[in-house]
Amino acid sequence: MAYDLITMGRIGVDLYPLQTGVPLPQVTSFGKFLGGSATNVAVAAARLGRSTAVITRTGDDPFGTYLHEALKGFGVDDRWVTPVPGLPTPVTFCEVFPPDHFPLYFYRLPKAPDLEIDAHELDLDAIRDARIFWVTGTGLSEEPSRTATLAALAHRAKAGATVFDLDWRPMFWSDPPAARPFYKEALRHTTVAVGNLDEVEVATGVREPHAAARALLDAGVQLAVVKQGPKGVLAVNSDGDQAEVPPLPVNVLNGLGAGDAFGGSLCRGLLEGWDLERTMRHANAAGAIVASRLECSSAMPTPDEIEAAIAAGAVK
Repeated sequence: MAYDLITMGRIGVDLYPLQTGVPLPQVTSFGKFLGGSATNVAVAAARLGRSTAVITRTGDDPFGTYLHEALKGFGVDDRWVTPVPGLPTPVTFCEVFPPDHFPLYFYRLPKAPDLEIDAHELDLDAIRDARIFWVTGTGLSEEPSRTATLAALAHRAKAGATVFDLDWRPMFWSDPPAARPFYKEALRHTTVAVGNLDEVEVATGVREPHAAARALLDAGVQLAVVKQGPKGVLAVNSDGDQAEVPPLPVNVLNGLGAGDAFGGSLCRGLLEGWDLERTMRHANAAGAIVASRLECSSAMPTPDEIEAAIAAGAVK
């Protein structure tokens, strides 16, 4: 079976406050959710009717069991989610201060199991055969995940759409300035690059959106997607097509899952062969819908919800 989408990267448990505008020391109740960017993208695409799987690792503990149960509940294949004895499943806390302040606190010590993905354990044929393969910058931050990520990309050799989510998290790197050569190597093997202004600057050294998109195309990708925050999203492909789409108005509750919803919808557009503008409008709408909700994974929208938001011109 060839999957529509295989993602590879971070997984964990999100523990989000059930109270907004309250500092973490004063929070008294939390909700427990499946988390991790690569995993959430797989969930988002599954919610949009796509066959998805994730390659990652958990602790051999009750939280790891919970993640398997959650993946199955969302319709994401968990066959390549394996335990790492001796390492706890990561937990992430956040604070919720709408509309634009959502500090994250990652508990990934002594090491996150998802950084223990080993190249020798990869199903390279499945990776090559997937219609879309999605990797993240975090996967390059430590060994053996770094070698596994680059090996998977090299084996796939740009078969189908190969997406590099630039996913810059400097706290995951022991030497953040050393990241760029690994990003450059990953870009050589990918057809689509996705990132915000900080992330494209890490990857290319360029921050201006149009110049950054051109730098990503020059690095070898066929489609560069640059998220510009309040200015919306810019997409440019190697044929010279371009779309710059403003964000959909929304009352933000928690913006943390918006990028993953965007990613899942981007995959849908790529699979459907949509033009750039339609793809970006749907992806923006998906992200806005999740930003209006507290959780990430379980908040991923359905196709009907996305269409309704686009028709309304805002998330109601």
